Amino acid sequence: MSTHATTDELAHPKREELELPTVLHALSDPVRLKMVAALASSDAEPTCGSFDVPVTKSTCTHHFRVLREAGVIHQRQEGRQRFNTLRREDLDARFPGLLDTVLASAD
Repeated sequence: MSTHATTDELAHPKREELELPTVLHALSDPVRLKMVAALASSDAEPTCGSFDVPVTKSTCTHHFRVLREAGVIHQRQEGRQRFNTLRREDLDARFPGLLDTVLASAD
């Protein structure tokens, strides 16, 4: 019996369930905003440990959970690693222009 989480066990809201206050809260933290900016400029699916952020591993895990549960990112579990992608298409469809505006102001 495997003890590793599967993708199905990770909470990902559907596009229509994304809520503006929750997304804005997720994007309001400087560390999370740095993670989102890194994902926005990446063509790959970076693992959680590959982000250059000034926080502990457990705090980093918390930030990824907030982003995932808000619907800002998608995480895919493979073995012991989680791969991350930005849910740009869902965010742009639900809140047109929001992500680009937030990312532009973060520079």
